[in-house]
Amino acid sequence: MSLFQFSTKPLDSAALRGLLASPAAGGYASFEGWVRNHNEGREVHRLEYEAFEGLAVKEGERIVTEALQRFGVERAACVHRVGALEIGELAVWVGVSARHRHEAFLACRYIIDAVKHRVPIWKKEHYRDGDSGWVNCERCAAPPDAPVKAHRHEACAPHTHHSEHAHPPRGNAPLAPRPDYSRQMVLPEVGGAGQARLAHSAALIVGCGGLGVPAMSYLAAAGIGRLGLVDADLLEASNLHRQPLYSLADVGRPKVELAAERLRALNPTLDLRIHRTRLGTENVAALIDGYDVILDCTDTIASKLALNDACVQSGQAAVFASVYQYEGQLQVLRPGGGPCLRCVWPETVRDGLVGVCAEAGVLGPVPGILGTLQALEALKLLLGLPGQLADAVLMVDLTTLTVTRVRAHRAADCPQHARRGAAHDVELPDIELAFDSLQAAHAAGFTLIDIREPTERARAPLAHSAVGAVPLAELLSGGRALPQRCLLVCAAGIRSLAAARELRSRGHAEVYSLRGGLAALERTATA
Repeated sequence: MSLFQFSTKPLDSAALRGLLASPAAGGYASFEGWVRNHNEGREVHRLEYEAFEGLAVKEGERIVTEALQRFGVERAACVHRVGALEIGELAVWVGVSARHRHEAFLACRYIIDAVKHRVPIWKKEHYRDGDSGWVNCERCAAPPDAPVKAHRHEACAPHTHHSEHAHPPRGNAPLAPRPDYSRQMVLPEVGGAGQARLAHSAALIVGCGGLGVPAMSYLAAAGIGRLGLVDADLLEASNLHRQPLYSLADVGRPKVELAAERLRALNPTLDLRIHRTRLGTENVAALIDGYDVILDCTDTIASKLALNDACVQSGQAAVFASVYQYEGQLQVLRPGGGPCLRCVWPETVRDGLVGVCAEAGVLGPVPGILGTLQALEALKLLLGLPGQLADAVLMVDLTTLTVTRVRAHRAADCPQHARRGAAHDVELPDIELAFDSLQAAHAAGFTLIDIREPTERARAPLAHSAVGAVPLAELLSGGRALPQRCLLVCAAGIRSLAAARELRSRGHAEVYSLRGGLAALERTATA
């Protein structure tokens, strides 16, 4: 017989015992777990079991093999029921034949404890006034290496009423709380099998900001097995109104490390992988490798396209979201097909030519809602749930609470998008220049152009007389002639870089951007 198996039919313990008979065995021990009619003072009418059988059988066979090797027994096996069981039915059977009774007892105890502790099995007890919901059996099991107390009697087949409730704490030590997924496992589309699928799934969050905070929080709380986090930024006080996972005392610390601390406190069983780096074309393939779904929670077009292109090439699923003031967009790249970002947006705008949160402004709940939708779509993909966002872009206007679903089609040349995109997005050399001050840049022969908006200049005026003011939109309209060598200046160097790239593409070869913008000059002055 198989070392470990599930059965939907009643178990015959006598027949099972006969399969373990061995001429070399002088002892036999078994465990039988029965369905009892009560639980903690409540009358039980029946019991249901569910398991993610593909993974559970492999783990069960591994456990029985461990017992055979560890205790040197002749034969061993375990059979567990699944489906609906009535009162008094045999729910689980473990049998061991060995040369001596002591080894048989130890191996039997090891197998049943390890099965209840490690194998993805869930149960639901039905009472007169409701049910218990789906409960992960490992929450109620003692560790397989717990000390085995000596028995006063050496009966060959100790029968124990089947009860998987938490053992009382040893001494006065309280039981450590464990994650409880019972409320989502009640959903028939999830159940025990779906929860096991989540436990063996992996998701990567790129960007630990306004989108990433809700997305990572909900995936961690849902019980995903492995979660990767990618971010290079330090927390700023201005982030907190839309990133409430962090606190004011954390300002100045790396977001990815703060996020890991919070998520481990939320779910200690989570396998977390953190990458304190900025995603780009040079490292994207290595970062996304091994993940079932990628969530793009960045605020730059370059990062989104790098992720898009890498996922198109690798065939991985990705969930993209973007936010502008009170609006948001959501798109899912499904593995093996469906439209990608470049199918929907063949002519993308350069980073910096549209406002990011720091410049355009945003209410905190807006990215929160979009990031939550990203987590929802990721869970739909991982669990195979109905209603997945496919072949469409979801557009959300949160001022009017209007949701629009725009149909999208995969371009015939979609597989070529990644290669063309990589060639198009090559960085121009020497387009960003760093200076210690505006005076130094002017002394180097550059004409300085402040491309900030009038409201920004009013809040933080520049004292240097050589700086001209031309707002970004006016600069790109072509209405003004550009000097021979000009250095564009903005708040953080993002818009100036985008504008310089755009002007270079129009033939203005001597246009440069101040690296890091005025914020970099301020940091240099106070260092």
